[in-house]
Amino acid sequence: MDTTSYDVFAETFSVDPILQEFRGDFNDGLNVCEEICDRHADDPERVGLRYERIDGTSGEITFAELQKDAARFAGFLQSQGIGRGDRVACLLPRTPELLICVLGTLRAGAVYQPLFTAFGSGAIEYRLEKAQSKLIVTNPAQWPKLADVKGLPKTMLVADSRDAVEGTPDFLFGEEMAKQPETFDPVKLGPEEPFLQMFTSGTTGKSKGVAVPVRALPAFYMYMRYAVGLRPSDNFWNVADPGWAYGLYYAIVGPLLLGCTTHFNEAGFTAENTFEFLRKYRITNLAAAPTAYRLLKANENLLKDYPEIDLRVASSAGEPLNPEVITWVKRALDCVVCDHYGQTETGMTSANFHELEHTHRDASMGYQIPGHRLVALDAQGHEVAPGETGELAVDREQSPLFFFQGYTWNEKDPFRGKYYLTGDVVVSNGDGSHSYTGRDDDIITSAGYRIGPAEVESCLLEHEAVVESAVVGKPDEKRGAIVKAYVVTRPEFDGVDDLAEQLKQHVRTRLSTHSYPREIEFVTELPKTSSGKIQRFLLRKQAAEEAEGAA
Repeated sequence: MDTTSYDVFAETFSVDPILQEFRGDFNDGLNVCEEICDRHADDPERVGLRYERIDGTSGEITFAELQKDAARFAGFLQSQGIGRGDRVACLLPRTPELLICVLGTLRAGAVYQPLFTAFGSGAIEYRLEKAQSKLIVTNPAQWPKLADVKGLPKTMLVADSRDAVEGTPDFLFGEEMAKQPETFDPVKLGPEEPFLQMFTSGTTGKSKGVAVPVRALPAFYMYMRYAVGLRPSDNFWNVADPGWAYGLYYAIVGPLLLGCTTHFNEAGFTAENTFEFLRKYRITNLAAAPTAYRLLKANENLLKDYPEIDLRVASSAGEPLNPEVITWVKRALDCVVCDHYGQTETGMTSANFHELEHTHRDASMGYQIPGHRLVALDAQGHEVAPGETGELAVDREQSPLFFFQGYTWNEKDPFRGKYYLTGDVVVSNGDGSHSYTGRDDDIITSAGYRIGPAEVESCLLEHEAVVESAVVGKPDEKRGAIVKAYVVTRPEFDGVDDLAEQLKQHVRTRLSTHSYPREIEFVTELPKTSSGKIQRFLLRKQAAEEAEGAA
């Protein structure tokens, strides 16, 4: 496939050719399952998913088979009165059942709601209550978390028997699927109607809701086709978990939209497991967070055992990619890795492109994806000059692929006039690209996960020992940053030897395993302004100095 000049492509860009790729009409309505599954099911041999379970068993499912399974799950939802606009939550690892639930939910016109398997009961409860979810699908490993969830909706268990868990799930996945026919007329939705219900971390309060409308599909197509450079001949693997935006958007919806096979690996991420998966499934196109590439680099000595690895291209997202990692991937894997940028709210909006020719800048998030106009704004809301720093924003009036409608429950107003404000600080390079410099708020990015300090602080306050706390990111070589908590405790808990470990486990259990504080420092007071606001910037500075001293 010949590449095209980025400048030429961007100047002549039109949404119309993309819209012609779809079976449905964005004015009259379309069904997302039909677009990402049915369109490719005419070829009975075309594989939609290859998977490997944690027990080592593996297999593949064709688009035609997925179409029938999606119809069965949609039929079940309809039998329960679940349909257009209703939220269906899934708390499952990367298994075929997860993909079937996604497709079936979309086929029924309902809204798929991902739940990350590392979430604790508190995080699950908040999301289910906020979205008024009608059903949650899970497995025996995750089932115990639901015991502490108040207001639990109907439950479906992916297991051979109800005896696999304590308690009584309302439905068994296999049992209900067997009752349904293998055809179901897909429910058409308008372009502004939601098909995904996401949540994204914030600096104040709980996570904010992001409903993704149907008109996001052309933006997903653009990213997969030109930034990821996905080709029909590729074996594509996006390592990201579908419990998060990058995994759901671009490990499921994106590749299937292009009719390409996606890959699921249920096992946890290790260097050995990743190298073996790359070898076994002959992956040619890889997407992962910088943390994954850093871990592979740290275990380069293992590469000699996997000579069959033959990557064509690789992509990185979630946090800035270190130049030394880019160099290592090229040397060790003989492959170009491109840095990409986006958010849950917008999908990917900036990239170094695999399928468009342009000058690559190290430590740059790349160029705006055609269909978006990105700018950097100063404090007064004016676009900055080349070489100057400002807050990255999307010019909505000149971005036909922009789809973010605002937070689902109006938790925050992220718009300033015609601009959507990302909260990320960048340098304008003057050639249409931007370089990331940090956040203008307190969001912590650790191993590619965006963590809101307010949620961690609130969770810590649930513990009887904690009077108040402040959470910041501390620089870390492997993860980019770790969560560090400064905690003020009640006097009666002074001298409790394992209190720090108790607090860590409390957050792991209630919130999630990726956002618990890996370091806790007990202090007598927190730095505050005269109005009582915690000065996290002082604590960030202190944590950064600690990390620098340790290095």
